[in-house]
Parts: sequence; C-alpha cells; structure tokens
Amino acid sequence: MANHQGLPGDESATAQDEHGRRGPRHARADRSGDPPALRRADWGQAGGASRAEAAAAIVTDLAARLAPGTRLGTKDELRVRCGVSVGTFNETLRLLQTRGVVTVQRGPGGGLFAAEQTPMAKLAHSVLALDAFQADVTEALRIRNALEPLLWQDALWHASPADIKELRVHLEHMKAAAESGDADKFVRTNWQLHTRIADISPNTLLRSLYAALLELVEQHALAIQPEPGVPLTEHIHDRWRLHAALVDALDKRDEGALMQLVAEHDTAAMRTD
Repeated sequence: MANHQGLPGDESATAQDEHGRRGPRHARADRSGDPPALRRADWGQAGGASRAEAAAAIVTDLAARLAPGTRLGTKDELRVRCGVSVGTFNETLRLLQTRGVVTVQRGPGGGLFAAEQTPMAKLAHSVLALDAFQADVTEALRIRNALEPLLWQDALWHASPADIKELRVHLEHMKAAAESGDADKFVRTNWQLHTRIADISPNTLLRSLYAALLELVEQHALAIQPEPGVPLTEHIHDRWRLHAALVDALDKRDEGALMQLVAEHDTAAMRTD
C-alpha cells in the first residue's frame, strides 16, 4: 500500500522516513499557473523551493537586516523583486503575516514594513527552529492536539455564519476526496479545514502557537494507517463524517455535542514509528 500523509487529529498516523515526505499544507491551486506551495522538507525533491516559500524567505531575510518599522516596499515592488505571480505573492504575504515578519499599511506611503519581533512571533520562530527530529514531531503533535479543544471552543463562541459556510466548503472538498479514494488530497483538505478553524479564534497567541506547531508537523509526512482490518477508504470516510459532525455541532452551538466529538477526535493514542 502506498504511503499517505496523516490527518490532523488522526490517532493512527505514523511518521515517515525523511526521504518519503510529500503533500503540503495549504496545497491549493494557483490560478496564475504557479505550482502549489510545498513544505520546506520537499524542496530538494521538488526541484527547488516552492515559489511562495522561496519568496517568503527573500522578504524575511530583507526584514531581518532592517530595523523594525522600516518600509520594505509596496506589495507589487516586493512581488517583482521575488519574481513571482500575484497569486503566489498573496500566499507569500499570508505566510509572512502569520509568522509575524511583516506588517501591512494601507494608503499613501503604505506597503510592507519590517515587524517588531513580539514575544509571540519569537515563540513561533522558536518552534519552527526545532530540528524536527521524530521526537520533536511527536511532542509537537501532542501539544497541538492539546490545543484543539481550545480552538473549537473559541470557534463555538466566535464563528460567524460566513465562517460556517467556509467550513462547509472545506468539508465538501474533503468529501469529494474521500469519495474518489484520493488519500493525499483528503489530507490536504483536512489540513485546510483545521487551519480555517484556527483562523476563527480571536486569541492571537493560540493561533500563532497552533500555526507554528502545525507547520513543524507538516515538515514531516505522516501516513494514514487505519485500525487493523479497516480498509483505508472506510477510514477516510469515517474521518470525514467525524469532521462533518463537528461542524454541525458548531453550527448548532451545541457545546455538549461539540466537546464530545472533540474528545473523539483527540489523538492521544497516536503512535509514531
């Protein structure tokens, strides 16, 4: 059976060999024609850094050499400097803002500015600086899983109708992948659903730490490994149904049902090889 990435919250995920990594977070089609972003771990195998990550590295290096608050340039100036499309630089900007590298100011004299390295940004950078050995990934998974109930609780209180609508779009993508038996695509859409859940939280520290842990985990591929005797396709459908039930409970503001489902979603029993 081919190796596949593991699912966020999949208690049966298994760590892969460092040479067998594949399948990125936020692997979404770039309408401009650029390939989807890959994890840093995939760069050597993919013939070079992903365009969005490579552009982020350029801007990060520039910001690191300048004082906080220094203007780096307009969005278009930096896009041209990085040599990427508009769609790719939008992904680059999202990465830079998530990592606390830049701030964006609108209007005359606006643009991208080197951000002050807040304690939260330093914490996120410290997580990403881990060597990502297997022990690091296992610990990152444990901590990330411990944060999941907090994210769902925040979503319970702060999710808007628009948020719920977007979550259901992600669920449809997960369902389509499950029905087609595409485990890799299912994993990518699963990551995207969890990222969208985290975006709902108003807690900047929680979002930053969760995003940093998720990025560290995604530097290593994980394998979907169902329980013995359970077909992979059945396992994937079960995971989709669980996430659909979570979003339904969120939509109904049913805290009791939501927390029970979150407990079922927990990955405390995850094992890594």
